[in-house]
Amino acid sequence: MPQRKHLDDFLRGRIIGRLQCGHTQLEVSEELGIAQNVISRLWQRFQDDGNVSRVTAKRNRRSTATDLSRQLSSTTRTTVSKQTVYRRLGHIGLYARRPVRCVPVTATHCRLRLTWSREHALWTPQQ
Repeated sequence: MPQRKHLDDFLRGRIIGRLQCGHTQLEVSEELGIAQNVISRLWQRFQDDGNVSRVTAKRNRRSTATDLSRQLSSTTRTTVSKQTVYRRLGHIGLYARRPVRCVPVTATHCRLRLTWSREHALWTPQQ
């Protein structure tokens, strides 16, 4: 499976320029060696908002919607719900990520896993 990579702004501009000149998405995809679905999503985003740049958080990436709502309320003196903040961030492509909650591994778990792996170390694929 090929490694994913982000398209830089120059390449995004080339893609949009070729599409505006009348090339098909398939032609642009084959010329530049980029998957056709990537070209399609980029073109759709350009038609929706007229912008193809990546959106990145410049400040605190870990701030929550509640924090952003409070900051906005204190700065502009208007109340904005956290749901509105979620929705507006989602419209520009910024979505929340929840960290995975893992069960903590205790010393007993470690010992049991180690004994299991030692017992099964010499197993063959048929077992």
